[in-house]
Amino acid sequence: MHGITRKRLREFAARHKDAEEPLAAWYAIVSRTDFGSFAELKRTFRTVDKVGKFTVFDIGGNKYRLIAAVHYNRKKVYIRHVLTHTEYDRDTWKE
Repeated sequence: MHGITRKRLREFAARHKDAEEPLAAWYAIVSRTDFGSFAELKRTFRTVDKVGKFTVFDIGGNKYRLIAAVHYNRKKVYIRHVLTHTEYDRDTWKE
């Protein structure tokens, strides 16, 4: 799949150094795998959830959340937000 807006990962990792390695690992898996459905994605990322139209990944042992719009038919993952767990819980990303 092709990850769109990798810049968000780099910017978040610059502010949260301990997120750099887990975000890089997530990106490596996503970029070399063509997921055909949410079920296939869930087999690889067991803690992934669907929240409305978005797919939410737990990153770094549930310390961070990566919110993406996954388009299986186009093989694209649009990275919308990368947040700390506290930021995610505020729900402002849904607006």
